[in-house]
Amino acid sequence: MNQSDLIIIGAGPGGYRAAEYAAHQGLKVTVFEPSDLGGTCLNEGCIPTKSFAHNAEVMLTLKEAATYGLQNLSYDLDFAQVVARKQQVVQTLRDGIATLLSHPNITLVRAAARFVDSHTVCTLAADGTPTADTYTAPHIIIATGSRPKTLRLERAEGSILDSRDLLQLDRLPRSLCIVGAGVIGMEFASIFSAFGSEVTVVEFLKECLPALDADIAKRLRKSLEKRGVTFCMQSAVKAIDHGAVTFADKKGNEQTVVAEQVLMAVGRAPRTEGLNLEAAGISTAPNGAIAVDAYCAIPTVPSVYAIGDVNGRQMLAHAAEMQAVVAVDHILGKPGESDLSVMPAAIFTHPEAACVGPSEEQLKEQGTAYTCRKAFYRANGKALAMNESEGMLKLLSDASDRIIACHVYGPHAADLVQEASVLICRGTTVAQLSQMVHIHPTLSEVLKAAAQS
Repeated sequence: MNQSDLIIIGAGPGGYRAAEYAAHQGLKVTVFEPSDLGGTCLNEGCIPTKSFAHNAEVMLTLKEAATYGLQNLSYDLDFAQVVARKQQVVQTLRDGIATLLSHPNITLVRAAARFVDSHTVCTLAADGTPTADTYTAPHIIIATGSRPKTLRLERAEGSILDSRDLLQLDRLPRSLCIVGAGVIGMEFASIFSAFGSEVTVVEFLKECLPALDADIAKRLRKSLEKRGVTFCMQSAVKAIDHGAVTFADKKGNEQTVVAEQVLMAVGRAPRTEGLNLEAAGISTAPNGAIAVDAYCAIPTVPSVYAIGDVNGRQMLAHAAEMQAVVAVDHILGKPGESDLSVMPAAIFTHPEAACVGPSEEQLKEQGTAYTCRKAFYRANGKALAMNESEGMLKLLSDASDRIIACHVYGPHAADLVQEASVLICRGTTVAQLSQMVHIHPTLSEVLKAAAQS
């Protein structure tokens, strides 16, 4: 039996960050990962998608070449090169994680792990059967990430892609139907419409991006519609038959969209299959998530922790990384200082959208008193110089004038929300923000303009 101080199952953002941090604190760590290092984010999420998104942004800029005095510009999209560049970026980062996990205190086992009890795991053979190789540690961190969800349909025939499949295509589809207008669906709609695909999005809800402020989400959707994306909102998909997506619209009428490729983008679910959680006394919620406390420990089995997507709290790579630090600090008995209640998020469409804190709709439902201040990109000098005047920022404060939320759509929305996140963490008031010097001309002046509005 192999012994260590900490076992980590999964080498995604949460797993490799936990391993790195624990190793530097002197713990002997064993990490299990049967697939590519980097998890969902690096291999089928954040990084490859953003690589595509940058290509799309370049193409959208080229379409406006005449605005910048570039006449008679012509070009062709080499989609194979787009995919190759994406893969090169991914491989570079995988290599970096491999170097990180080569720390002398870290042992990387390239196999899946299965619980034997709450302190012991064994490896799984390629066919999924348990082996005799066992490992034990006082503490175990589960960081197995998530997998794409799907819909239960009356009929599902032919090839239906998930996000990983779409990123592996070697040819640009002429048409693409996306089922779901969440973060994944909206980002791919923005990307592939820029590449030249005819994109249709079918969404069950009234508006896209339900976690985002409704006004911001609507404006973003309208912006994509202007670029040619077709949205079928309040539409329930009934069947998918070899590229024909049949759905009932908001009036109950049946309609069909035919596309060369169909992407299922209806969210992600915690990945716990094969872990044999029952052997460790661990149960999951109906949605598959593992319930944890404020330190990411499992209350019924306090020696085991669950971080990142698998606990279902915030399916964000940066959330997983911060939860990793919180969990390891708790294992070490160190007081943690991370505030996981302030969790910014971004949608890398074009234009971007981002948010931190509750939306107006959520505050109204809670009966919380608040003040909303707005500012628009069209009044910002840097935005006009960039030919990016489409955008708006909402700054929300509580009854004591403290900033509690910020919702943005427009160029570099993620950067503006990151600044707002820092202000929220520090308990900054709107009055204090309005007195802070911001470089001119910058997009960050939109945030200050909202404070002064």
